[in-house]
This record gives sequence, structure tokens and C-alpha cells, in this order.
Amino acid sequence: MDKIIENNVNDIVDTILKDYTHDRSIDKMKLFTQPDRFVIIKIIDNLMKIMYPGYFRDTSHKIYIMENSTRVLIEDTLFRLNKQIELALKYSPNYENADDCVLHVEAQRLTVDFFHTLPKVRALLETDLQAAFDGDPAAYSKEEVILSYPGLQAITINRLAHELFLLNVPLIPRIMTEYAHSTTGIDIHPGATIGEYFFIDHGTGIVVGETTTIGNNVKIYQGVTLGALSTRGGQKLQGKKRHPTIGDNVTIYAGASILGGDSIIGENCVIGSNVFITTSIPAGTKVNIKNQELKYHQGKKTVNEPVDPDETWFYII
Repeated sequence: MDKIIENNVNDIVDTILKDYTHDRSIDKMKLFTQPDRFVIIKIIDNLMKIMYPGYFRDTSHKIYIMENSTRVLIEDTLFRLNKQIELALKYSPNYENADDCVLHVEAQRLTVDFFHTLPKVRALLETDLQAAFDGDPAAYSKEEVILSYPGLQAITINRLAHELFLLNVPLIPRIMTEYAHSTTGIDIHPGATIGEYFFIDHGTGIVVGETTTIGNNVKIYQGVTLGALSTRGGQKLQGKKRHPTIGDNVTIYAGASILGGDSIIGENCVIGSNVFITTSIPAGTKVNIKNQELKYHQGKKTVNEPVDPDETWFYII
């Protein structure tokens, strides 16, 4: 009676191994033929150190010459990423029949092209940092924003993943942004195009779809969805504009949903909390939920709170 596991383990193992022989998509048994998620997470950590030198460095050993340490870090990250890209290219339709030599050369080219974009990414991140500091009275220093704000972390990883996405690197950009999603609660597809001075305040529950375009000086709060109006078409919709366009100088408050590829939010708009938008909004428009009604129950008696007819409702933390 006390050897139930011992008496059943061989049968269980044989049953599971037999289940792997059905040639389903989830049955892949070949090791080392696809990118390693844990290696990519390490690459993200290294890229954060490269983007913000001095903020996320390894403190387990003394660094005497920052330039030398950074040089080693960049070289290490470059070679790690090159290996992952080479593995990922096998999942691109453009390279599914390519031999190893072609994959090896193309992965090196893409890796070099990506690293050449890093100064441009850092310039954008400087604007994002400034937007966060200027836009949040709870921020007491830029150092606080860099070290603690999940919005900036998510934006940083997204901007890096976006460059790989533009280079048509498969798998890796999505792994990067889903890692950011898991650690920050902010889900931004690497295909989304985002302008400068982008600020995410609080951030939890934000969703930004693949074909979203966001202009400059845009600020969005927690729970905002920039999504598709419908995905019933499935794979037939791939490559089509499914998500909204947000103009310059737009603020979108908590819980708002803006859906559809034809939805364009004009510049200088303010979108109030919890609104649901599926059409375009002209520039300079303020969209609010009006006369939010609260009901109070006192025993068996229901009392409606009087509401100012001119009152509009926002939710800001």
C-alpha cells in the first residue's frame, strides 16, 4: 500500500511518452531547435543594463572601469542574441528551407542591424523618461522612475522588441513583450508603433494591439485597451489594420477602450475613464461619461444621489 507511486511510475511514463507520438504541434521533442525563453530573459536583463548604464549593473563584483565592463556586456549580449536569432529564423517562412550557412550569415546581419538601432532607442527612452517625470507629481526624481516604474520598463522592452519586429525576426520580439507583460501587467505588442514622449501611468491591465499607432506626447492610464473591434476572422486578418490610431498630445484615462483599425483619435483629445469608442474622434475633442449614477441602499430603501446635470466623470489616481 505504501508503494503506489513505485508500482505505477513505469506505466505512467510509458503512457505519456506514447502520447508524444501523435505528431501534434505540442509534441515537439527536439531540443535546442528553438529560441530559449530563459536565455532571452537574460538578454533582456543585459539590454536594460545597456540602455540604462549604472542603474541595473551586476553588483556581485567590483567594477573599476565602467567602459571595459560595458564593452564585455555588449559583446556578450550580441553573441547571445545572435545565437537566438539563428534558431528563430528556422520558424520564418522566408528561411524554412534555408541551409545552416545561410541562417548563420543572416542571423549575424540581423544582430548587427539591431545593435545599430540602440542609440536611436535610447534617444526615445530619454523622451519617455522626461514624459514620466513631467507628467507625474508623485515622481520625485528621474532615478525613481527608472528604477521603479513598471511603465518605463514595459516601454523599454517594447521599443527594443519593436526594432527586432521591424527586422522580421520571428518569435523573439513576442517572447520579450510577453515577459514584460508577465512582470508589469502591461501588454504591448511589439508591432505597435509608438512615438516619442510616451507615458504610461500606473499601467496595470493596459493592452495595446499589434497594429496600433500612437503619436507623440501620449499619456495613458491603467486598464486602457487599444484593441481590435473583432477577431472573428482569425488568421485571415493577419497583416490588416485592426487597432486604433492615436494622435499627438492625447490623454486616455483609466479603463477606456478604443477599438478598431478605422478608429482614429485626433490630436489634443482627452478620453475619459471607462468610455467605449469604436469610431473616430475629431481633434480637440473631450469624451466623457456623463452623469454617472450611483445608487445607495439603506435597508429596504433605495436613494439616488442627486447629480449635477453638467457633471462629467473622470477617474484619476
